[in-house]
Amino acid sequence: MSLLHQIALTKINGVGPVIARHLLNHFPDAEAIFAASRKELLTIPGIGNRLAAAILEARIFHEAENELHFIEKHRIQTLFWRESQYPKRLAQCPDAPLLLYYKGNADLNTPRTISIVGTRNATSYGKSICSEFIRDLQPYGVSIISGLAYGIDSHAHRNALTCGLPTVGVLGHGLDRIYPSANREMAARMLDQGGLLTEFSSGTVPDKQNFPMRNRIIAGLADVTIVVEAAIRGGALITAEIANTYNRDVCAFPGNLHQEFSSGCNYLIKTNRAHLITHAKDLAYLMNWEIDEKNQHPKQLPLQISLGKTEQQVYDAIHAAGQIAIDELARQLQWTQSKLAITLLEMEIKGAIAVMPGKVYRIS
Repeated sequence: MSLLHQIALTKINGVGPVIARHLLNHFPDAEAIFAASRKELLTIPGIGNRLAAAILEARIFHEAENELHFIEKHRIQTLFWRESQYPKRLAQCPDAPLLLYYKGNADLNTPRTISIVGTRNATSYGKSICSEFIRDLQPYGVSIISGLAYGIDSHAHRNALTCGLPTVGVLGHGLDRIYPSANREMAARMLDQGGLLTEFSSGTVPDKQNFPMRNRIIAGLADVTIVVEAAIRGGALITAEIANTYNRDVCAFPGNLHQEFSSGCNYLIKTNRAHLITHAKDLAYLMNWEIDEKNQHPKQLPLQISLGKTEQQVYDAIHAAGQIAIDELARQLQWTQSKLAITLLEMEIKGAIAVMPGKVYRIS
């Protein structure tokens, strides 16, 4: 089947995954769709004059050719629905993307795959749960899917890398960029121990409307979706809801009744939309997983973090103290708190340090 025609099929204005599948049920392949006459297209239920004209639009082939050149130049793998290499779990979903773009070395069809999602404003509680949970998952040999966003997503990927578990980031934009840019170094590491996956072609910017679409892929790739910490509104709960519509298991960690970023998890549990879990053994029991002997003592793979000169100075001071409050750290370094706060935020995003209640910092 022609890759050029497969790409072109995703470029048709008004044709999404569901209509594209409908077309492929009437034609043997994407090439045959574009070879059809206007009259033949109009005989297909749901295809009117507007869609027929869009299918016959020559401009989309110019866009498809540009994308094909980008794919070849950057050695990107394409995964087309109906083909054997397409992720099997995702293929079962009625609105699965027609075409995926993938860079990495992780198997997208491993026997045990979980998605981990949560708030972008992760607290020390959420980060601690995420770290402990992933560490305790080591013996089960799982693959971890998340969205490469700030907060719980980044923490899930980073801990998976540290624990030697494959991890795949699902993007809400094309493979010609990394968003947020602070995760660029981690994303590069993921190409060697996991991968990056998207349905969006190059040039697609991370617009707000792309992320609910990305969330369905996160849910569809996994056996179970884990919500670590989430508010009552946001992408994590959208992903959990999508997973439920796919008849996939959803689990959530409970949290403080008065904490905003636990309210979403508590709501999922209260309304029977998620199983309550408190550690990895709960998940293993639910999924009937036995410990994989070859993963009993996996190799720890430390994530290399590059620090600038001023960041290294802050890192050394925190390391020497064990843990230290921001005001005391500012006094020792003879910095203003505003200058220090910016540096600390950048270091926390990189995963070099962790913040505890009361603005007390420690090494991650």
